Amino acid sequence: MTTEDIYAKLLPIIQTYLPEDVDQNEIKPDSDLTRELNINSAHLVDVVLDVEDAFAIEFANEDMESLRTMNDAISIIQKKIN
Repeated sequence: MTTEDIYAKLLPIIQTYLPEDVDQNEIKPDSDLTRELNINSAHLVDVVLDVEDAFAIEFANEDMESLRTMNDAISIIQKKIN
């Protein structure tokens, strides 16, 4: 699965948890999930659960700690599926 494929599958998951005040068009690969996209910690857990289901992977505690940006999520997913 390419980076672009992962991004395309990840984007709608992230968009589901965006607050109304965040423009979905502002999501970039380097967007910080909590600071720029305002996804709260409870929703971040939901994002991880949805990602685990969508990609048939499991996030370890270390993965959760390193999850800050869209690129981080893509990197973690790539490592898990390869």
